[in-house]
Amino acid sequence: MRDTTPKFLDALVLTGGGTGGHFFPAIALAQGARARWSDRAICFIGAQRGIEARELPTGPWPHLLLGVEGVVGRSPFRMAKSGWKLWRAISHLKFLWRRERPRVVIGTGGYGAAPALLAARALGIPFFLHESNAAPGALVKLVAPGAQRVWCGMEAVRHLLPRADCRVVGTPVRDVFLREFRPAGTLLPPYRLLVLGGSGGARAINEAMLEIAPALLDRLPEWEILHQAGPTELERLMDWPRHPRHTLAPFIARVDEAMEAASLVVSRAGASTCAELKATGRGALLVPLPTSANGHQFMNAQAMSAEGRALVLHQADGLAQRLHEAILSLASDPHSRQALSREPEPNQAVALCLDDLADFLELIT
Repeated sequence: MRDTTPKFLDALVLTGGGTGGHFFPAIALAQGARARWSDRAICFIGAQRGIEARELPTGPWPHLLLGVEGVVGRSPFRMAKSGWKLWRAISHLKFLWRRERPRVVIGTGGYGAAPALLAARALGIPFFLHESNAAPGALVKLVAPGAQRVWCGMEAVRHLLPRADCRVVGTPVRDVFLREFRPAGTLLPPYRLLVLGGSGGARAINEAMLEIAPALLDRLPEWEILHQAGPTELERLMDWPRHPRHTLAPFIARVDEAMEAASLVVSRAGASTCAELKATGRGALLVPLPTSANGHQFMNAQAMSAEGRALVLHQADGLAQRLHEAILSLASDPHSRQALSREPEPNQAVALCLDDLADFLELIT
């Protein structure tokens, strides 16, 4: 059996998770760091309940998963219970790191990153942050003043962290997105609509798509739908009636290939997804998660819309009908559809972050 136990001494520790929007930028940075520093130990710390708990055990990275959960937005009892779990996880890491001190910790947000970042701050271990969204999360705001640097996905973050040393770099994407992609305008029938609700799925989008897909696909005989419903949602939806050309999947591992094959995307507006859409040059209908912290998904979607890469639909009454109308309009009009499919934008975020990190590592070596 492969040994996944982290060796922390002098290691580069990455932490971030809960959702793909926090986890995949950390993976992207780890992939870039491994290519640049092949002899340096690289490991992950995350939560036992997030996407990292599913992905890390099947991947190449040594990791430690801790029993923590989100604190914000819970009842007083659940907050107290979550706070106790967080304190216990921080104490465990401090015990480990007093014996094996990492060289640096890099956090990409989410509740799974809290123990490592708070333990690093308490022990004086240097740490860096990456904030992908247009509005920083609670954890990033708390620890940003002590970070060596906060790498920002968007310019809007800088003024929201006035006491932090910020640098705008964009959002890191995994190495499979650092290649040339086939232009959307060259795709031939059957055209594909790709539906993404985030790594855990999105109930509102799932239900709207299942409601409208039969009539939509009957009117669009040259189209098919590939729909990432999320693992839990898929179990709930499997018995719902659906069109033969409407395929449900729990999770799409090679989302780069799925995007490349898509002529149009319907998605939430997480920062990672927005960065991947820009890297692949695919246009989208974005439905921001209305409960996202500080409304960051709405701001992400607005930024994509301002660049002419997306249309924004609000999650509210009548979402299914508005989705039907927007998809039908774009699917029926290749000129309007391709107007959203801008030139792919080369992503330099990993290189910029690691150049910054290299300067720091040389300084302390």
